[in-house]
Amino acid sequence: MNTIQTMIPAETSLESNDRAAVEQYSQRNALRRVIRCIFAEKLIDKDQLFYAPTGNGAWLPLWDRKALLFFEDLKAAPANTFINNGNIRLIRQGQAAQEIETAGALLDLLHPLFCFQVGEEGLKKTKADIANSTTNDAQARTYRHDWNERLRKEIKAHGAKGLVDLMRQTQSTRKAAILLDQWGSLEGHPFYPTWKCKPNLTPDEVERLSPEFDAVVPVRITALRADMAYMERMPHVSDYHVWFAENFPDLYAAWKSGLESKDLVPAEYLPLPVHSWHLENFVKTEYAEEIADGILITDGPDLDTRPSMSFRTMLPETPDDAPFIKLPVAIWLTSELRGLQAKSINMGPRFSTVIERILYEEDGFNKALEFFPEDLGFHFKHAVKQDDHAGKHLSVVFRTTAKALNRNDGLLPVTVAALFAQSPSNARPLITELVENGGERATAGQVEDFFRRYVQVVVKPVVNMYLLYGLTLEAHQQNTSILFDAEGRPKSLLIRDYGDARAYSPLLEKRGHSIKPYRYGVILPTVFDDSIEPIRSFILDAVYVCHLHEMALMLSTEYGLASNRLWHIIGEETDAAFQAIAPRVHDRNFWEEERRIFLTQPWSTRSLLRMHLEQYADYRIQHELPNPITPAAE
Repeated sequence: MNTIQTMIPAETSLESNDRAAVEQYSQRNALRRVIRCIFAEKLIDKDQLFYAPTGNGAWLPLWDRKALLFFEDLKAAPANTFINNGNIRLIRQGQAAQEIETAGALLDLLHPLFCFQVGEEGLKKTKADIANSTTNDAQARTYRHDWNERLRKEIKAHGAKGLVDLMRQTQSTRKAAILLDQWGSLEGHPFYPTWKCKPNLTPDEVERLSPEFDAVVPVRITALRADMAYMERMPHVSDYHVWFAENFPDLYAAWKSGLESKDLVPAEYLPLPVHSWHLENFVKTEYAEEIADGILITDGPDLDTRPSMSFRTMLPETPDDAPFIKLPVAIWLTSELRGLQAKSINMGPRFSTVIERILYEEDGFNKALEFFPEDLGFHFKHAVKQDDHAGKHLSVVFRTTAKALNRNDGLLPVTVAALFAQSPSNARPLITELVENGGERATAGQVEDFFRRYVQVVVKPVVNMYLLYGLTLEAHQQNTSILFDAEGRPKSLLIRDYGDARAYSPLLEKRGHSIKPYRYGVILPTVFDDSIEPIRSFILDAVYVCHLHEMALMLSTEYGLASNRLWHIIGEETDAAFQAIAPRVHDRNFWEEERRIFLTQPWSTRSLLRMHLEQYADYRIQHELPNPITPAAE
């Protein structure tokens, strides 16, 4: 079976905005994702496939139905990654071949072969969510065609080398970063079969609220009674009213004036941003009692914001140094109703405090790592009932941006997922603009050199934080930006989102730091003291499976590189990071065991298709992928 040298990119070029053509592509995109999940999660054993002696064809026998499923173009890549680029046909004796054109049809056909019993409701819900995701994908790609046309004209008018160069010429670093983040939010998590699912939104709402449509979304600044809230703050935030007034001076003045016009005392309330859709479609109904009792005042000024790639983390249009605002939105996005739990409120500022101290002591590991501090967050918590859960849909986290986005050092932060999207200038992945920096198509050697530097930028700070402090950085495609210089070279790592970060307290405490865990009911902890495995698995999933593996796959595809070469580079640079930090690791046995696991053991990652089919009865189902960087440990 051929490997990845000739495999087409994940985001195929679409030079037409013809709706039928776009919808057909989106159906194929959904099929490609589901097939990846089926074999990666071992729902069907890949050894059941029979491969053609030449070409890329493969057959899957359906013995009980006396039939064969024929994959016209199915290619294998490292880490048990199977990419389908061709037609799929069901072949029965004496009957015409039947085309399998949708992911739902494929699931109907294959689910009896899965390694677990698929329930009828789970199958129905999964098919519906994939269908919704596919519809939204086609809608976004239609919009993307016109957006790219506009950008292409701007690139030509400014004589720019591509989209990144256009951003450098025409936008501030802050505006360039959010534009690239929104523009790059097309594909999403590589292993989510329901990557664009928003089933409780109309098509018009999808377009008005989603980052992939260059959306600007109003956020209402409501007022929550201060005695009905739990707040977590970093040490430098002594007073929330003062902090909010400093970060949003005009908005705070309007909010304060609005309360005073109602004969209310502003000091007795907290300015609480609420997503406009969430306010009208959830809050006014679910918190009607609190509104009637004057606990929540829903009148207030509106703030225009740009939704980032996560949909519900919003960057205000003004002021120029305003923080990100992370909000709950009661919309089913990919895998769950997107609340903002008390755990995130508690742990974001706590992790930010520890990370800030570590980076100060370590000089950012030689300025290799930056982060967005989560200054504060709070959630509704009734003064009498004292229920954390009640506030998951009435909460906020503020994430400071000034240092990361208002910069004058020539570095441009680009969200990793955007690097996979097709540049409007040449319909190739955006990262090729950085690899080639306006020059000729890169050689294999140039790509390898670029990727080696890229891996160093990602792996070194992640490994250092893990081995020295027992902290995980969830550096997947959406949470991570790479800072590139004017020549397109990756220079350092910029991380955000710590509500679900994880820590191993024994290592952290050995270095003189501590972090208070959040405990409430059955909520999974994020601070561990008995095993470092949950921290390690988080890193392997986010950094290696969802980020570096996908980048290696895309670059190998784009440049036709020899099979496994870029994965070997990941292994070599991981080993180099371990070797470089070894003298500072207290326990040599610990260092040796962790090095062995990173370089030789399978990668654990979440079984997202199976979890969806089982309606998320268990959020902890995992599967193992063969480790493609193993040769580095030989």
